Amino acid sequence: MPTSSSSDLRVPADQPETPDVSGAYPRLTDEQLMTLSRYGDRRSVPEGTVLYCEGDQDCGFFVVLEGKVAVVQETAAEPRLIAVHGPGRFLGDLALLTGQKVLVTAVAVTDVDVLEVRVDRLKTLVADDQALGDLILRAFILRRTLQATIGVGLRIIGSKYDRDARRLRDFASRNRIPHQWVDVEEDPQAEDLLRALGITVAVKPVVVWKGQRVLQNPSNTELADLIGLRAAPNRAAHDLVVVGAGPGGLAAAVYAASEGLSTIVLDAFATGGQAATSSQIENYLGFPAGITGGELADRAVVQARKFGAVFTIPGEATSLRQADGYHVVGLAEGDDLIAHAVLVATGVRYRRLDIPGTDRLEGSSVYYAATEFEAQLCRQDPVTVVGGGNSAGQAACFLARRSPVVNLVIRHDDLGRDMSHYLADRVEQSPRIKVWRNSEVCELIGDDELSEVLVRDLHTHKKQRIATSALFVLIGSAPHTGWLQGEIPLDAKGFVLTGPAADGQDGMFGTRRHGVFAVGDVRSGSVKRVASAVGEGSVVIRQVHEFLAAEGRR
Repeated sequence: MPTSSSSDLRVPADQPETPDVSGAYPRLTDEQLMTLSRYGDRRSVPEGTVLYCEGDQDCGFFVVLEGKVAVVQETAAEPRLIAVHGPGRFLGDLALLTGQKVLVTAVAVTDVDVLEVRVDRLKTLVADDQALGDLILRAFILRRTLQATIGVGLRIIGSKYDRDARRLRDFASRNRIPHQWVDVEEDPQAEDLLRALGITVAVKPVVVWKGQRVLQNPSNTELADLIGLRAAPNRAAHDLVVVGAGPGGLAAAVYAASEGLSTIVLDAFATGGQAATSSQIENYLGFPAGITGGELADRAVVQARKFGAVFTIPGEATSLRQADGYHVVGLAEGDDLIAHAVLVATGVRYRRLDIPGTDRLEGSSVYYAATEFEAQLCRQDPVTVVGGGNSAGQAACFLARRSPVVNLVIRHDDLGRDMSHYLADRVEQSPRIKVWRNSEVCELIGDDELSEVLVRDLHTHKKQRIATSALFVLIGSAPHTGWLQGEIPLDAKGFVLTGPAADGQDGMFGTRRHGVFAVGDVRSGSVKRVASAVGEGSVVIRQVHEFLAAEGRR
C-alpha cells in the first residue's frame, strides 16, 4: 500500500525514462496489462508519494499506468537515481518473490496511476501465465545483477586481509546479495566513513545497512536476518525437510511443494550448491546459450517459493535423530526441525590441497570457487587452477576473460578424460590458458598473499616456479555427511548409501532409515552432474509420497 511520506531526492518531472537493458526494464503490452489487471487494484497517488522504502519487506508489485516513478537509493553516501519508469513498466526485483527486504526506494515523480498487486497474487500470476511470469522473473534477476554491479544495498567495510571480512563478502556474493565493498587498505575515505559511524579502524569488519544501522563483525546468520534472507524455523511437523539447496535439493523442493507437501529447505551457506559457483553451464537441457549457476539457482528458488516451499539460509544441519515417530534435524543455531520425511541433498565440497600454507592463504589467495567475486579479487594478474573436471575447465575459461595468464594444472595428460569434449576444446584453443599436464602444485610461495606456486612434473620430478596471484582448487569431492555419522550408513568415502546397497525400504533413493532419503552428489554411486542431481531430486518425491501414504500421513 503506498505511503504518504516523501523522498529527499528530487527527480524532475521531465527526467527521461531509463532505457531497457537486455530485458531488465521491459514495457508490458496492452494484453499483458489486461492480464495483470485481474490480479491487482488500480490506485492514484500524488507526486512525491513513496510506494515503498529501502528496508521494507513484503511490499506490493507495482505497474505504472500513467505518470512516472523513480527508483532511488537514499541511504547511499550521496542519494542517487537508479531508474525512472513510465507507463507500461513495472517496479521491483527478486526481493518481492524471495521475501527479502527491498534495497531501494520507489517514489512518484509526477501524479501517477499504478496497478498494485499483492505478492501472493503475483506468485499466482507467475504460476498461471508462463510467458508473462518468465518476463517478470527475468527482469527481476537482471535488476538484481545490475544492483550488484553498481553497489546498491548494504556496505561491508573491512580489510581484504581479514578472514571475517572475506567471510561476509563471500556469503553476500554466494547468496546474490547486492552490496558495496569498502577496503580500509585501499580506500582513502574508509577511515573517515568509519569515524562518522563512530567506529575505530581497529574494529573487525562492519556491515552498514540503510546508511545508519551498523553491525560489527556479524555472523552469517545475523547478516541473513538483517535483510530477511532466513525464515524463522517452525516448530510444527513438516511433510519434508530438504537438507541442502543444491540442484538436487532445489528440484525436490519444487516437486514436493507443487504436489502439496509442506516443505522446508535448509542450506548451511547458500542456495545453488557447487553449481551456483559455475560462471556458465552450457550443456544443461533447455538453455542453448548457457546459463550461470547463480541464475539457475535463483530461478529454482523462486519456482519453489511460488509453490509454497520455505527456505532457511543459513541453516546448518548438525544432527539427525528420531523422536516420537518423527525425524528431528538439529541445527547449529540450536533449533530443531521436525519432519515426517527427510531428504539429504548436502552435496560435496572440493578437497583441500595438503600443502603447507594452504590454511593461511585460504580466502586471500586460495579459493574453492571461481565466481565474479573471486575474479574481481584477481584483477589483471596471472592465476592458477588445479583440477581436470568440468568445474576446473569452466573456471579456467571464465578467469581467462580478465587474467592475462591462466595456468591449468592436471595430474594426467588427457584433458578430455574428465572434462566434457566441448569444454576441453575451448580450453585448448584459448591463447590465455596454459595446460600443465602430468603435474601437481607442491608449494605455495607468499606471505599475506600468494605470489608464486611451485609445480612438479610427476614423471620427471622437475619443479618450476609459476607467478600467480591466486590458486583455485577444484579437485575431488568430499561429501557433507559429518552430521550423519552413526545415524545413516555411509560408504568408505563418506557418501550416503541408498537402495539395495543400504538395505533400504523406500526405493533406490531410500537409506536404511525409513523415511530418510538421499539424492545428488552426496549419494553413493550417483553421477556427479547438475542434470543428474535435478533428475534424482524430482524422482525421489514419488518415493516420499509412497512412504507418507504407507505411514498414513497423507
